[in-house]
Amino acid sequence: MCKISYAKLAMLNWDDLRIFLAVAREGGLLPAARRLGLDHTTVARRISTLEEAVGARLVDRSPRGARLTDAGAGMIEHAERMEAEAVVAGSAWKGADQQASGVVRLATPEAFGAWLVAPAVRAFHDQYPEIQLELVPESRLISLSKRDADLAVMLSRPPQGRLFAQRLIDYELGLFASRAYLEETGAVDSLDALKGRPLVGYIDEMIDIPELRYVDQFANGSKTVFRSTSITAQQIAVSAGLGLGVLHVFAAEQNPQLIRVMAERISIKRSYWLAMHPDQRRLPRVRAVADFLRGLTRAHLRHRG
Repeated sequence: MCKISYAKLAMLNWDDLRIFLAVAREGGLLPAARRLGLDHTTVARRISTLEEAVGARLVDRSPRGARLTDAGAGMIEHAERMEAEAVVAGSAWKGADQQASGVVRLATPEAFGAWLVAPAVRAFHDQYPEIQLELVPESRLISLSKRDADLAVMLSRPPQGRLFAQRLIDYELGLFASRAYLEETGAVDSLDALKGRPLVGYIDEMIDIPELRYVDQFANGSKTVFRSTSITAQQIAVSAGLGLGVLHVFAAEQNPQLIRVMAERISIKRSYWLAMHPDQRRLPRVRAVADFLRGLTRAHLRHRG
């Protein structure tokens, strides 16, 4: 990766770096201009000024957007550290009661985002009205190093590196069917009773997270009749009586139409991890979202009892 000398970094204009960060995070000059309330040509000119100052091209521009060069990727860490220092200094100057503000992008597994975060965003907004929370609830790998998000909830601890990580909460998956399905076809009280039963699950070749591969543990001759990359779609299909599916217990138990079967035999344990860059932890808006997630999971644990 291309490195930029500290001598050049010391001479940079912070406002140019602020615009560069917006371009990197938004993926293009136009969306960055809209986010900052600036003209597109102003953003382009400031990026060019920054590139001249560091003596390297930072952004490759195309009709499809903007992509960081190696030098640009190397600049991100320095720019975000300066951003964190500027925010901390501003907070100290304005006082401890300064309201956290700005955009925070949170990436989570779909079930966590849809069934835990989304129902609580009203309470978060009431507490932090100046923070715009962007939720990305997808069942795919998220790269914090590529700035896909400011912080992420993951299904496993990130590899050792620069990321700060902590375990948020353990959760459980179980086998569920709808009340109507069980009344129509009879109880499922043993692994043998699963033979020939229709299953709902993920699309195998589109699973890029190992923790989502669990159906083979108990399929036992069952036939998967519906697949989806969305766990919400799977839960809806199971609730509609299509067949059986492995669902998140904390989500499925909210639906009175769903019945858990063979709880003592089929229980898959997983954990959620919170991850972010150490520099990001110092930003008030990121700390606010992290605290919100910790409180949310603690409340869930108390509810579960």
